[in-house]
Amino acid sequence: MITNKPFETSNTLVDQASDSAERAIKSTQRMANETLDSLAGSVHDVRDRVAPVLNRSSEQLAALAQRGVDAVRDSSQQLKDKALRASDTTVGYIKDEPVKAMLIAAATGAALMALIGLLSRSRSH
Repeated sequence: MITNKPFETSNTLVDQASDSAERAIKSTQRMANETLDSLAGSVHDVRDRVAPVLNRSSEQLAALAQRGVDAVRDSSQQLKDKALRASDTTVGYIKDEPVKAMLIAAATGAALMALIGLLSRSRSH
């Protein structure tokens, strides 16, 4: 009878190699799953830590924007009040000193016309 020892030995080696490869694949899969689980946990931890910081930052930005809007509104109102006071002061001066106000207005108009005349001459040359 012919023995099949080399054939049996090769089958055993193939089976062992197959088992070894299967164990390596399962081990790699297990390690990959554990790594992904750990990474997912880290991402959740980072998100949980960053979310309050982002919320606080957005609240601070909103407050800063509101302060800017309030400052512009206040400045605009102050400018409007100053213009109104200047107008009232001018009207009061005209009522109190009408002749003097007309002379000042005429002198200002003449000075402006002279200035415009000089500027137009210098541009034409």
